Amino acid sequence: MAREDTRKREEPEFDEDIVFINRSSKTTKGGRRNCFSAVVVVGDHKGRVGLGYGKANEVSDAIRKGGEAARRHLVRVVMKGTTIPHAVSGQCDGGRVLLMPASDGTGMIVGGGMRPVLDMAGVRNVIGKSQGSKNRLNVVKATFDALSQLRTAEAIRADRGLPPLKAKAAEAAASEVAAEAAAVEAPAEPASVEPAPAPAEAAPAPAEA
Repeated sequence: MAREDTRKREEPEFDEDIVFINRSSKTTKGGRRNCFSAVVVVGDHKGRVGLGYGKANEVSDAIRKGGEAARRHLVRVVMKGTTIPHAVSGQCDGGRVLLMPASDGTGMIVGGGMRPVLDMAGVRNVIGKSQGSKNRLNVVKATFDALSQLRTAEAIRADRGLPPLKAKAAEAAASEVAAEAAAVEAPAEPASVEPAPAPAEAAPAPAEA
């Protein structure tokens, strides 16, 4: 009876998605030589995603090279829950994309090369539109360009010279506490007592005839 393997298999840290595979051929004296190129996107569905491009004489080698290149060029995507924090656009050559945040339950209303990139990054609710060139490689690169421009609210406020949201909230809370303390410490004003009205003077008696 074969022994059961009790060792747990380690799950890969990153998932891999093949965007497309392209084949090119070259005619030589010895015949036609084929070459394959693969565009691979890897990610952990938690905000990290990478893009890789591999070329080889075999499909498997091209995919492997693309995956290794993608793992070497990982980027961190700024997210707000399951969507992006604000609308953003990206461009690569003739390809342009527009990404907009969406509420929970909307899903991924995107297509083409944008879907695998956003899926690997962990974005679950987003609305996107591809404009210009339909070349999938350019669309993928334009999506990465758009994701690289995402920023948090704190970073935007810092660039504009505004105080952080936490500090502003802390100042407001401190001012409220100070106002309440001042109201408690202030002595109560005595109730105003209205003076009693002066007694009316008696009318003079009429003179006798």
